[in-house]
Amino acid sequence: MIKKWTQVIGWALLCSATNAPAAPAEAVKLTLKNGAAVQGQILRERDDVLMLDLGFSVLNIPRAEIASQEKVGEPKQQAPTIAQNEDLYYVEPNREVLPVDKNVLRVGESVVQIQTASGLGSGFIINKLGHVITNQHVISGEREISVVVYRPKAGGLEKQVFPKVKIIAMNGFLDLAILQIDDPAAESLPFVPVGDSDSLTQGQSVFAIGSPLGLERSVSQGIVSVRARETRGAWSIQSTTQINPGNSGGPLFNARGEVVGVNNMKLAGVGVEGLGFSIPANLLKQFLKNRDAFAFDPRNPNSGFRYLSPPSPAKTQAPLPPQS
Repeated sequence: MIKKWTQVIGWALLCSATNAPAAPAEAVKLTLKNGAAVQGQILRERDDVLMLDLGFSVLNIPRAEIASQEKVGEPKQQAPTIAQNEDLYYVEPNREVLPVDKNVLRVGESVVQIQTASGLGSGFIINKLGHVITNQHVISGEREISVVVYRPKAGGLEKQVFPKVKIIAMNGFLDLAILQIDDPAAESLPFVPVGDSDSLTQGQSVFAIGSPLGLERSVSQGIVSVRARETRGAWSIQSTTQINPGNSGGPLFNARGEVVGVNNMKLAGVGVEGLGFSIPANLLKQFLKNRDAFAFDPRNPNSGFRYLSPPSPAKTQAPLPPQS
């Protein structure tokens, strides 16, 4: 009898093990490089593609388009604190990818309006010292410059004007300039990290914030048309992002909210659309690291520093006596 019941119990355990449901597939949330997010269960993983079961359909998602992956239900890891790079600008590794509307809330306060006696442009704050990046042509020939910041407060925005602004350096060839807000309150202003423009890909989503025609805090979105387009002996990012007068000096952002370019021009004409150009962030980094070569001196009308050519030997040496 004992043997019989042992056989029955063993058979039941065997059936239970055989008919037991397979462990559920791992549920994950994928954030794509264009800012979109999708959630489902992983069916299969390959080196180039991840198969995701949405419950009603199966998606094959190229790994090259995945910005981040996290398990559903697990506590989300906090992004690392902003780390200072080797110079004036900051970088933020593994910064979270967000859609444009949430990115605007994250970075919009760091985008400023540059006002001069002859016009206005845009710019952005890059550190706690109040350094602001803009285009050289926005402040060329100007000495009285104001920076306008729009800060959120209960019920709306507060316009804050900083009338004391110093020119630190400018480069006419790259069309870049460094300003500094000369006010202790600048330490409380938010700033944006600078990204890697070399990592941009054709078709990648980007967006701009600036003051086109004086309409401050305007947002426009597009895609990268060409990562490196030759312009005036250098190279620029060509995108479909709408760039208009007043956007000059403003930032071009990727989906991580990193500055990947400095907007500086567009091609205009009858029937011409979607041809905006931005100075790559990696060129900006080079300019920042070598800013001493372009230091601004208000006493020198040719600032940055320019040096006269050495005298020609033909003009400094006495002529040789004629030989007989």
